[in-house]
Amino acid sequence: MDTGWRYRLASVGGVAALVGLAVMLANNATVQAAAAMVPVLGRLPPDPPAGAEFVIEVALTVVVVAGAFVPLYKPRPRRILDIVALAHKRTFVAVFALATIGYFDYTYKVPRLTLVLITPLLLVILPVWFIWLRRPEARSERAIIVGDDLAEISRVARAAGETDLALLGYLFPAQARARPRGQLGKEHESDASVESVADGGVDVDATLEQLGGLSRLEDVLVTQDVDTVILAFGETDRAEFFGALDACYEHGVAAKAHRNTADAVLLAEDDPGTLVDIDVEPWDVQDHILKRAFDVAFAGGGLLGLAPIILAIAVAIKLDDGGSILYQQERTAVFGETFDVYKFRSMVEDAESATGVTISDEDEGGVDPRVTRVGRVLRQTHLDEIPQLWAVLSGKMSVVGPRPERPEIDADIQHGVDDWPKRWFVKPGLTGLAQINDVTGKEPDRKIRYDLQYIKRQSFGFDTKIVARQVWKVLADAMLLVTGRSE
Repeated sequence: MDTGWRYRLASVGGVAALVGLAVMLANNATVQAAAAMVPVLGRLPPDPPAGAEFVIEVALTVVVVAGAFVPLYKPRPRRILDIVALAHKRTFVAVFALATIGYFDYTYKVPRLTLVLITPLLLVILPVWFIWLRRPEARSERAIIVGDDLAEISRVARAAGETDLALLGYLFPAQARARPRGQLGKEHESDASVESVADGGVDVDATLEQLGGLSRLEDVLVTQDVDTVILAFGETDRAEFFGALDACYEHGVAAKAHRNTADAVLLAEDDPGTLVDIDVEPWDVQDHILKRAFDVAFAGGGLLGLAPIILAIAVAIKLDDGGSILYQQERTAVFGETFDVYKFRSMVEDAESATGVTISDEDEGGVDPRVTRVGRVLRQTHLDEIPQLWAVLSGKMSVVGPRPERPEIDADIQHGVDDWPKRWFVKPGLTGLAQINDVTGKEPDRKIRYDLQYIKRQSFGFDTKIVARQVWKVLADAMLLVTGRSE
């Protein structure tokens, strides 16, 4: 992929040329005649302009569409799905702008038939153009090393030297210290500390340049046109290790790690070599689209259909103790990031701050005295979870996935369960394989086994089976409550 002014010039010029060709094709007499035969399109006035009017039409369309595509002119690596989605979004913005101009000013009006005909053309050719611009060049993969451990960077660099990767340099934290077992390219007997005092401030080997600190990762991915990032962290720290993975995911860059330190990641291959591929997006494209469509339909339909129940619950909570209706809590999301979830309050106000207890006794099969009368009903019927449908609708959660934990609980479990961070590779969910098997955070070893099993087997079909099991469990619990057989 070209970078800098060459990419910007090519992208703008390509958009202008393709839009101009689309307008000329839409105004072709044969195309107009064919469009007039379509019942819906035939009612639109087939009046292609000529001469000066045609020039104005082409120029206006090119300027508006080219202006709408400004966000795509930045030479930033993107995943193909992101390119398509953003190109479609900007196309609709441009078409809406052209229709608005024509509505208010007939002099610069683009005929409705032209707009109708060029819209599907632009929805196809413009995404294809930007995908082609971002095609990998015929070259060795350009790679950088990102890490906080000089010894690990040294080991990774030696392993990369045995591959076809073109190693550009490494990123190392500013103001960080590390005790390397050896410098890059040669071993040192000394185990003196090596210090980086600023971005780009220390070179550990003349053949490999330090490109800056970790804060420059996204800039380097763009300016150096990086294809692959090799992670070389001493520990799979949530903030740094998963932050680097998040940057790779957002920029469509492949991620690798040394096989001896890849126990906290999802491998993309069954028989890894020295440097293994990290699967930063384990869902197939088709399943990813189906999953998101299902999430939106499930959450949107649930919020609308349950509106009367939501109102009744809010009134019941207020009448019970007069406290707040919703309870807010921070949870861990993809790549260790955090987000806020909301539930209907089922405990007394400020229950956790007053008692210091963060995990309910109900998780161990006991009775939690902090739960209110209304809250007990809400928990048994799972109605307290309804507000989380908004997190699903907004894209922070999914209907199915590893149940998100609180950051402090996540940190505690992480130190005792080696595979726990692997849960951060997929979006958290309302329900999951652990939930339908009645496993909670009180049993982290069992819970992580179920979560990892889900991550390996995840598919849209598997999700529907889990949702069906969860719905059955909710209905069964509600029936027990109605019949008075609950404990």
